[in-house]
Amino acid sequence: MKLVLAVLCLAVGASAWPQWLSDSPPDLAHRQQTVNRLLYRSTEPLRFDELEAAAANFHPDADTSLYKDDGVAAKRLLKELEDHRLLEKHHWFSLFNTRQREEALMLFDVLMNSKTWETAVNNAAYFRERVNEGEFVYALYAAVIHSSLGEGIVLPPLYEVTPHMFTNSEVIQKAYTAKMTQTPGKFRMEFTGSQKNPEQRVAYFGEDIGMNVHHVTWHLDFPFWWNDAYGYHLDRKGELFFWAHHQLTVRFDAERLSNNLDVVDELYWDKPIKEGFAPHTTYRYGGEFPTRPDNARFEDVDGIVRVRDMIIHETRIRDAIAQGYITAADGTKIDIRNSEGIDHLGDIIESSLYSPNAQYYGALHNSAHVILGRQADPHGKFNLPPSVMEHFETATRDPAFFRLHKYMDNIFKEHKDSLPPYTAEEIGFPGVHLTSIGVEGKLETFFEDFEFDLRMAVDSSESVKEVAVSATVSRLNHNDFTYKFDIKSDAAKHAVVRVFLCPRRDSNGIIYTFEEGRWNCIEMDKFWTKLAAGDNHVERKSSDSSVTVPDVPSFQTLITEADKAVAGSSDFDFAHYARSCGIPNRMLLPKGSENGMEFALVVSVTDGESDEQHDALEDATTESHTQCGIHGEKYPDHQPMGFPLDRRIPDERVFLSSDNNAYTIVKVYFKGEH
Repeated sequence: MKLVLAVLCLAVGASAWPQWLSDSPPDLAHRQQTVNRLLYRSTEPLRFDELEAAAANFHPDADTSLYKDDGVAAKRLLKELEDHRLLEKHHWFSLFNTRQREEALMLFDVLMNSKTWETAVNNAAYFRERVNEGEFVYALYAAVIHSSLGEGIVLPPLYEVTPHMFTNSEVIQKAYTAKMTQTPGKFRMEFTGSQKNPEQRVAYFGEDIGMNVHHVTWHLDFPFWWNDAYGYHLDRKGELFFWAHHQLTVRFDAERLSNNLDVVDELYWDKPIKEGFAPHTTYRYGGEFPTRPDNARFEDVDGIVRVRDMIIHETRIRDAIAQGYITAADGTKIDIRNSEGIDHLGDIIESSLYSPNAQYYGALHNSAHVILGRQADPHGKFNLPPSVMEHFETATRDPAFFRLHKYMDNIFKEHKDSLPPYTAEEIGFPGVHLTSIGVEGKLETFFEDFEFDLRMAVDSSESVKEVAVSATVSRLNHNDFTYKFDIKSDAAKHAVVRVFLCPRRDSNGIIYTFEEGRWNCIEMDKFWTKLAAGDNHVERKSSDSSVTVPDVPSFQTLITEADKAVAGSSDFDFAHYARSCGIPNRMLLPKGSENGMEFALVVSVTDGESDEQHDALEDATTESHTQCGIHGEKYPDHQPMGFPLDRRIPDERVFLSSDNNAYTIVKVYFKGEH
């Protein structure tokens, strides 16, 4: 995907032209600069000379030797453009709209099939001026992520590229007023709802713009439309779909417990959707995001999805779990009563193109997003635009998102519970003894203000000067801390250290049993280490977690630093931010409580010898591979995700008697007001 972006660099500036005429793509700084310029004010015409020239003079089908597919994708998109079949500019775009998704993927195909950086950039510039802005941004982001030419490019934060998707309409309106009155402004963005709504207590989680970016980026990294013909297989994609969303769900439950709320209940197709949602958000073009009242009942969405279909597909999936196999499209049986079964199950529940029988099992997840999102206007009577549920950027804002994923998570749990519990031999690590576990530093959370740029939210004009406009929002953060483990080994061994944080009590203060609690555990970290014979003292900083990523630098920072690097006054070294898929590192800890909320810190040291990349992983500290894998490579851990807590533990002695496992009780404290 990075391929496409690299191509874009062509339009960077006069100094870039000699580079993109060479056999190899430009350096990272030039490629970053070009991508910045292609995304800058994406709803307005290009304003950089070389890119403007490419958009005006390049002919995508003039030389089909420039493409891996002999220009088939480029000709197809041009034909759709010439026949006026493409979505117009200044119109909302939703990936869940079948036709709009097809159009965005037509452009993605063109970019992915471009042989050179120059060809990709020329195509990006040409079609940026001619296709819908939302489709362009989606295709470009996806191409940068999946093309080899995009290696190292940092995609600007989406909340600054498409701020309407992340910012309340009240703030957007204030930004427009500031621009028109030429008065710079910084505006506070509040979470939706009011104190009368209990869900307001956890709005900081679902509406966190960093969490929103993680969710949309995960679906860009592992898109349901992915075809291996693009160049590689997305290893364990179905299982990653389960695990990433399971972790979102248990994290949300931990936040609810932190705020004296019950854990979220699942959705039921035959019961009302208890919580309504008013997003207070407006599309840049096309009206407001629809509001759903409390206690709405599911209705068929005309011409798209019926409630009965959801029930039928759910029944077929549950039958597959009960029978222990999935029936493929050719009638063969795929065994799922094994560690690989969860991967197949994830493929059919989503469903992705990896589903072995999409016609029979349907697309439970994708259809559920649509049917839930359309309940404000299921029959199209008011011609409302899509709801927040029909965009991965905005879906977690709606509390019903978590009810929906609790519903699917319980289906996955039904499968996991059908598998035999791990034996002491499977859980154990002979010769390795975890003798002590502890944490240095107080586990303390707090709210802080975060400021982001809103200049892309308002239109520009040659007759009106730019003014600084930004939004500030309160967000969760925590103090840094360090894990400390003492491990004794009878020989030198490759080991994986798995760290979980599990709520200890339910909303009534009752202590969870080991079996009840293990499904609620938050995976805090997973890392590889080389154990020496004898005593080992292992320390691991919270900031090094393989679950999290740091904040992406602001769009303006990326522009400034790339321009400086191109001018030769500095290097562009932002490799630490090249991935946005991962929980924000400031949200590693749940909020906790002012008096300290109890959690079980569970640690398991397991054998890493079978992991092919253990040597490299022992030196890695920044790759968010736990929920996001490694691009184009096999998932680094050979064990099931969540091991050894992913299966039933009817007898906790089996787990605790293996002295490579241990737990201790810790408290997470919340400091300050919210």
